[in-house]
Amino acid sequence: MKNAALIAATAGLVSLATPAEAQFVYFGLRGGAAVPTGAFAEGGTTGENQLVEGAKTGFGYGLDAGINLGPLGIYAGFDKMRFECAEAACSAPDSKFKMQGVSAGVRLILPLIPMMKPWVKAGVTFSELETQFGGASSTPQFSSERTPGYEVGAGVDIPFLGFFSITPQVRYVGQKFDYKLPGVTSGDTTTDKANYYTFDLGLRIRSPI
Repeated sequence: MKNAALIAATAGLVSLATPAEAQFVYFGLRGGAAVPTGAFAEGGTTGENQLVEGAKTGFGYGLDAGINLGPLGIYAGFDKMRFECAEAACSAPDSKFKMQGVSAGVRLILPLIPMMKPWVKAGVTFSELETQFGGASSTPQFSSERTPGYEVGAGVDIPFLGFFSITPQVRYVGQKFDYKLPGVTSGDTTTDKANYYTFDLGLRIRSPI
């Protein structure tokens, strides 16, 4: 009984210490640069894996939605990224990569600066990759299966006009894809990585709960 009373008292104190403004839902739009890294950015491999490499810095946009009950919350998102292919490293000139998918995870607000709200997040991603060889006039292309990956990120919400906030953020996305070569109907599936960083600027609207 004593332990139960102590737990209840502690929970009550925590709830009183949590600012009401920390309990909110939000919706946002963001856009920015996507910087490939690792094998996705490098060239020089041979065989099937060279088809998912040689990407250079691209751009994209995304949507965010989430709920925070105190410092901890959950979020969901959508991303669509486009990468050009660096001529020196790409297996086919003028190739393009298009990556899109959804994500979900947890977000933690760090109580460090009263006027701003720094946060960190981590979650899982479910994305697919489309590759087009030789530019828009060329027909050969392939799509990967939608496979799980992960993301970690950090940013800050800068409130203005009461219910809005500007949100710069950086993320690292680790993604693996399973795919088969165009025209190949049998054989093993190839697995390759397409990891990248994003540097985004977003606009969010939030509403207290």
